[in-house]
Amino acid sequence: MATKPDRKEYPISMRLPEADVAMIDRAAGMRGRSRTDFVRDAAVRAAEDVLMDSHLIRMSPDGFAEFMAIVSETAAPIPEMVEVANRPAPWEDGYVPKR
Repeated sequence: MATKPDRKEYPISMRLPEADVAMIDRAAGMRGRSRTDFVRDAAVRAAEDVLMDSHLIRMSPDGFAEFMAIVSETAAPIPEMVEVANRPAPWEDGYVPKR
């Protein structure tokens, strides 16, 4: 009896409105990608985002106590960040953009 080889790729089929396909094709073309590559990349990125948002992190009580001690410490100021935070906003400094 012949055995089936393991599949490395699986087809996915979907029905989309013409306007959606046109937009996907336009964006894929702008990236120099095929429709398939563009949709596959977008779907994988969306799946990764969902999985990363819902990932449960487990740690021991000792590990959690250590984590809480570290995040509860007073942060040391970063001089460059302090300087940026203290700059006046453009609209507070009399800044008028050129037209």
